[in-house]
Amino acid sequence: MAHILMLSSAPDAEPLPALGLLSHSVEVVVAAPTTLVAAPTTDVIIVDATTNLAAAKGLCIVLNSSGIACPLFVVVTDGGLAAVNQQWHVDDLFVVGAGPAEVDARIRLALSRREGDTSESKIRASGIVIDEASYSAKAKDRSLDLTFKEFELLRFLASHPSHVFTREQLLSEVWGYDYFGGTRTVDVHVRRLRAKLGDLESLIGTVRNVGYCFNIAEETEKSAIIPATPEDSEAPTLANTVDESASEHAASAQQEKIVV
Repeated sequence: MAHILMLSSAPDAEPLPALGLLSHSVEVVVAAPTTLVAAPTTDVIIVDATTNLAAAKGLCIVLNSSGIACPLFVVVTDGGLAAVNQQWHVDDLFVVGAGPAEVDARIRLALSRREGDTSESKIRASGIVIDEASYSAKAKDRSLDLTFKEFELLRFLASHPSHVFTREQLLSEVWGYDYFGGTRTVDVHVRRLRAKLGDLESLIGTVRNVGYCFNIAEETEKSAIIPATPEDSEAPTLANTVDESASEHAASAQQEKIVV
């Protein structure tokens, strides 16, 4: 069940009656700046564009520019379909009179797409999880308290595992071309980042006289090695076979001497 926020110029209007037949929680709010500031958190936002297309379009643009993290829908009449385009920045739309099955399916698909986009914005490497959407990072499920530049440095290195970057390259990529500080800044941030990584500090590798790189954890390589079984340890090797043959030949020659 999702919490849906309906923004309408008429709070008593029901532009999408099918919502009343579903298990979702619906809250209707007047589409005004004062109410939007105090609007509750929600899973889905639906803008009523059945009465004023221009105002609804402007509201959708404002909502999108504010950086909302939930799917944005718009409800239009049959005649309003021609006015909706990519400039509205909506995830999907409903036509007045849409049935419950269609409304529920569109909401589920929009929510699943948003969840997929969130997972794709995460970088996972060697026990490190970097969430680019929330600017947060974890090391073995432990949250890292990073500054912005420390986060950007870790994100950049983890995005290019095993690639060695010079200090000058890191300065231009992380700090920008307009940064006039020296390369010593990179060394300081790397040292601080390693301290915060704790037992994973070795992930930030140093290549002497070159720069830094993000190392891949050795666990993945070791897991690819199949351990020897007891049967394998008892299997005869070529050296053992040669030694045994030589011993048997020497014993046979000794016996011939004794007989003679």
